[in-house]
Amino acid sequence: MNSPQYQGPGPYNTPQYTAPLPPAPSPRKPSRAKAWVTHGAVAFVALLVGTGIGSSGEADADGKAGASAKPGPTVTATATATARETAKAAPAPTVTKTVTAKPKKTEKPGPPSTFSGDGEYLVGEDIAAGTYKTAGGDGSFGCYWARLKDASGEFDAIIANNNLEGPGRVTLNKGEYFQTKRCAEWKKAG
Repeated sequence: MNSPQYQGPGPYNTPQYTAPLPPAPSPRKPSRAKAWVTHGAVAFVALLVGTGIGSSGEADADGKAGASAKPGPTVTATATATARETAKAAPAPTVTKTVTAKPKKTEKPGPPSTFSGDGEYLVGEDIAAGTYKTAGGDGSFGCYWARLKDASGEFDAIIANNNLEGPGRVTLNKGEYFQTKRCAEWKKAG
């Protein structure tokens, strides 16, 4: 169908051909945006016409309707909301979630980190392991301390001992016994 067509003899008895015509453009559908604009414009014009008709029958200064006002056709403009517009108007429901707080684990109190300057203590049970310091003796005699491997009271149970004239430090290990006499309070230093 797109081939050239014969038109008859030309001025010199030669056949004449014409170029094929381009295909006709297909009709376009109007876009949705254009349809909304068109419908919106029509609704706006209807609103103006309705307002104009409604205001033509205004009451005069005495509050009576004008005598020359004749009843005419009534134009009613109706606006409907789309599903999308009505969905926006409804608030979303409030959701409350209750969370119960878990109590923190309470650590059992360990052995104290300070103790009196007189007594015999099991390290790890009566007092905590670590390095302790004291200000020294609490009277006219010096401060005596001893680290012991057991509570037998035997001379060979002594690991280390000392007589302090002033401040001092000692490191105690878990499982040892610590004996102190005439000393100021011992405080954990590290």
